[in-house]
Amino acid sequence: QVQLVESGGGLVQAGGSLRLSCVASGSILSINAVTWYRQAPGKQRELVATITSGGSPNYPDSFKGRFTISRDNAKKTVYLQMNSLKPEDTAVYLCNADVRRIGTIKSFNYWGQGTQVTVSS
Repeated sequence: QVQLVESGGGLVQAGGSLRLSCVASGSILSINAVTWYRQAPGKQRELVATITSGGSPNYPDSFKGRFTISRDNAKKTVYLQMNSLKPEDTAVYLCNADVRRIGTIKSFNYWGQGTQVTVSS
């Protein structure tokens, strides 16, 4: 089985920074694209950033400049650096990954449980 575990969330004042981590574990052969999403109460889940297996990042326009996604394949970890945080960034941040498990041909999609980010004004 494969698990994704997010960490690094917490309470921060507006203008502050946080770095989230998403660590994959289990019988993993390779990790393809990894995406960070966020979900605030009463709102739809929102795509924050994606990184390809080769390390190329992609962001919706609304997140360009403040958020940076990166990965360390040796550690099976993807990071989300968030700067200049605003109260409207308050949400549960979740990671999603396409993972090829050992002994399989196709990739499967996995979600972590999320980490809470709260930005106070």
